[in-house]
Amino acid sequence: MRIDLNSDMGESYGRYTLGEDAEIMRSVTSINVACGWHAGDPAVMRETVAAAKAAGVRVGAHPSYPDHLGFGRREMALTRREARDYTLYQLGALHAFATAQGVPLQHLKAHGALYNVAARDREIALGIAEAMAEFDPRLIMVGLPDSELLRAARQVGLPVAREAFADRAYNEDGTLVSRTLPGAVIHDGEAVVARVLAMVQGKVATITGKVIPITIETICLHGDTPGAGALARKVRQALEAAAVQVVPLESLVA
Repeated sequence: MRIDLNSDMGESYGRYTLGEDAEIMRSVTSINVACGWHAGDPAVMRETVAAAKAAGVRVGAHPSYPDHLGFGRREMALTRREARDYTLYQLGALHAFATAQGVPLQHLKAHGALYNVAARDREIALGIAEAMAEFDPRLIMVGLPDSELLRAARQVGLPVAREAFADRAYNEDGTLVSRTLPGAVIHDGEAVVARVLAMVQGKVATITGKVIPITIETICLHGDTPGAGALARKVRQALEAAAVQVVPLESLVA
C-alpha cells in the first residue's frame, strides 16, 4: 500500500512567519507552494522551492483568490475566463522560481475557498483545468474525490489525484465541513493519526459519526496549526509502522 503526504507551505509574508515548514518538510513527500495571492511573497517562494529541492520533496502550485486579508478563505465571484487567467498567472510566478533552481512542478492544488468552490462549480473547475492544460498537461490536479474539479481535469486530459484531509471533518456527502462550523478542524493528534490510518484503508468517519468509503492518492497535513511538525512526524511514523509506503504523488498517478 502506498500514499503521498502533502502540505501547504510558503505561506509566510514579509516579516510574518506562518507554519512549521522546515519541520513538516521532513515528513511529507509533496508540498503546495503559495503563489502570492493569499500568502507568500517572492522571497518566500524562492526559499520554499530551495528547501524542497534540498529535501527531495516534490513541488506544486497552490493558487488562490486574490485575498490577502482573508487568507484566501472568502469566496469571490469569478467567470470561467477569470479563473483560468488567475490560475495561469500564479502558475507562471511559481514556475519562474522553480525553473531558476532546476525544480520541475509536479501538481496543482487550489487553496481555500477556490478549492471548495471548484469542487462544486463546473465553470470555475474548468477554468482552473484549462489553465493547467495550457501551461503543462502533465501537471497533476489535486482535489476532492468525485468533485467537479477532478471531472474537469479529466475532461481536458490532465492526470488527477484524489485527496483527503487528515485534520478536517467530513460531511456525509464527502465534502469538507465549513471552517465556520464547530468541529470542522480536528485538533487531537491521536485522532488525526487514527483517521489517517483509516483513510489509507478506504474509509473516513463523518462529523455525524457515519463511516463512508473514500479512495485517495494523497493526504493533506495542514502546517498552520501549533505542533504541526510533530504531528506530521507521528503520522509518517504510524504509516510506516503499518507497512504503508509514503511516496511522491507522481509515483501514484499515471
